[in-house]
Amino acid sequence: MIPTNLRRRLTLLVLPLLMWPATAALAGARHFTFLYEAPTSAPGSIELENWITWERVTNSEQSDQIAFRHEIEIGVTEHFQASIYFLDWFYQRDRTQSGFNYSGSAIELIYNLTNPVIDPVGFSLYQEIKVGRQHLELESKLIVQKNFGPLILDYNLTLEAEWEQQRLQERQGELQQALGASYELSPRISVGLEFLHEFVFPDWRDEEKIRNVFVGPNVAFRRQNWFVAVTALAQATDTPDQADFKVRTIFGFGF
Repeated sequence: MIPTNLRRRLTLLVLPLLMWPATAALAGARHFTFLYEAPTSAPGSIELENWITWERVTNSEQSDQIAFRHEIEIGVTEHFQASIYFLDWFYQRDRTQSGFNYSGSAIELIYNLTNPVIDPVGFSLYQEIKVGRQHLELESKLIVQKNFGPLILDYNLTLEAEWEQQRLQERQGELQQALGASYELSPRISVGLEFLHEFVFPDWRDEEKIRNVFVGPNVAFRRQNWFVAVTALAQATDTPDQADFKVRTIFGFGF
């Protein structure tokens, strides 16, 4: 059961999407939520994206979490896109306490090298720098995509480095491979599948052999200047301190 105050906050996030007028075309509509696509936003375009990610666990020693991200995405050139994650925050509930917490803010840069439609393969490079209270995170990503008419195939290779706690003494690395396929049933609707394979390295060591696999369907809807995409992933491995399933919704609208 979601607390009343959280339901109110979710309502405030969703209402702008429902009330926003459809007046302009949206170039940055997503087909996936756990993968990035190779094309970048058109020069001069501005887009606001809101993320909601719910992670559900059945292990009583762990806690459910709902994470929120608010992003402003700007098309700088035909091949370069910059974004500001001006607020990352989450609501966490466990056996002892519940509440809202600030996670951090970030800058994201994406440079597109080739086009997935007219070139043999589309490539883009991604870099994110995130800073929070006693938290620093660097994330680098190679994005590979190919479009075959209405079929979109996507691959992300991600290396993440994270430092936490006082003086950033606790560190962790993660290598992630992500695969996605999306088929456009019409210009407005697409359905697909997303697959994540994670390698986690506490203190940058692989002694614990932590491997996580998540897989699940997605659906995306877009119309003129707004879009919404939803993915539901289930854990295919048996890692007790990971979410049993997670659902992510991203909705955005362009100016």
